[in-house]
Amino acid sequence: MAELTTTKLNAESHLLLDQPLLRMPHELSRRNQKNAQRYIENSTKDALFALTTATKTASKSSNPDATLASLDGLISKMNGLKRKLENLHEEEMRLHKSNRARLQHLQDLYEVQSLADVKYDEWSRTRLSRLLVDYLLREGYAESAAHLAASQGIEELVDVDAFVACHRIEKSLREERITQLALNWCKENSKELKKQGSMLEFELRLQQYIELVRQGHLAGMSDAGMDVDSMNGVSLDGATSAARKSEEKLVEARTHAKKYLSASGDFALLGKAAGLLAYRPWDDVKPYSDLYSPTRWTHLAHLFLTTHHTLYSLPPRPLLHIALSAGLSALKTPACHSHYTAPTTMPALSNPHNSSSKTPSNTSSTNHPPASTSASATTSVCPICSTELNALARNVPYAHHSKSLVEQDPVVLPNGSIYGKERLRKWCEMVGVEEGWVRDPGQGLGGQKWSWGEVRKVFIM
Repeated sequence: MAELTTTKLNAESHLLLDQPLLRMPHELSRRNQKNAQRYIENSTKDALFALTTATKTASKSSNPDATLASLDGLISKMNGLKRKLENLHEEEMRLHKSNRARLQHLQDLYEVQSLADVKYDEWSRTRLSRLLVDYLLREGYAESAAHLAASQGIEELVDVDAFVACHRIEKSLREERITQLALNWCKENSKELKKQGSMLEFELRLQQYIELVRQGHLAGMSDAGMDVDSMNGVSLDGATSAARKSEEKLVEARTHAKKYLSASGDFALLGKAAGLLAYRPWDDVKPYSDLYSPTRWTHLAHLFLTTHHTLYSLPPRPLLHIALSAGLSALKTPACHSHYTAPTTMPALSNPHNSSSKTPSNTSSTNHPPASTSASATTSVCPICSTELNALARNVPYAHHSKSLVEQDPVVLPNGSIYGKERLRKWCEMVGVEEGWVRDPGQGLGGQKWSWGEVRKVFIM
């Protein structure tokens, strides 16, 4: 009965990481439906207007050419609407196919009864591949992610195209420093962003204003500098032209601010934005220098990624990191990062977290174990004590254990190692330790030995 209890599969707990698996295609399908609705509404208005115009033209003129031209224009618009709807229909069918595959993937887990089942291993490998693809996509390795998904046959379980589109917009902000792609994305999702209270579109419009002001100040300086005559000084015509171009850009910036920024209600930020008209990009005056700073593009890119992931119910961290953190936390114990390394050379006491542990109370150099024991971290049977995962697990919290597995008669050696007294005695007899003396199994026969009188009993409160 105990064996069945420990190997029974709890499908609900396994699906905590798989919520985005269904949320992402649902959001994409909803957006697809909104686009189709918008296309139909706009085309219906245009069609009714064109039909009304054709009817009036036919009633007023006996020449059928104008009427036929109007009808041809109407037919052309309807054909354009048909092509758009066909593309959206194909996208909708692809999303439905992906949803069916994902639902089947989750249903396969519910059909597995035991953790020891071979089907569970297969399902776990598929999920690991999904987590790796998700990680690669978030890090920008779209081609590698696509190849991995194709090799594992999980193209319908991952959202490669959605992440590629996301990173294209993010790259346009971070590297190309253009806002148009991000603004188009905001327009497509305007209702949802408004419900969330997102500031992404406002920040993008503010950046447009900053760039207009920057161009205005730079235009005044660059054009005036080009019209400098070494004999006669600065040309008045050049200075006038520079001032005119600068003023045009600044007027455009003010118009832009009135149209897109004034409705925000953030008067403190609006005051800083207005101050940019007086301070130039090279003036080291805060907070205006912060608004001119190139780091704002990095801030916009990060804000877009955060908004995108929130809209599509994606966690801010890669799913692989979340899974690793949960696994590391479940295995982590205080012994993993203590001053002493758990012993691994004693076969009968090879579990450092159940039958032996270390007390970090003695930290002086005289009480440190020999170098051979310290180096045993690289060969420990505990995954957290391995060199690959030890540093990653250092800041991970300890798991909550409702049961503690310790020896019934634990004792502590002078070097801080804890073992069960009976098992320690049997090991000493087995390896031939002198009667009345005891050695640390982790140090082997070459380590230090103590008398049994120096061994202290451990009391657990």
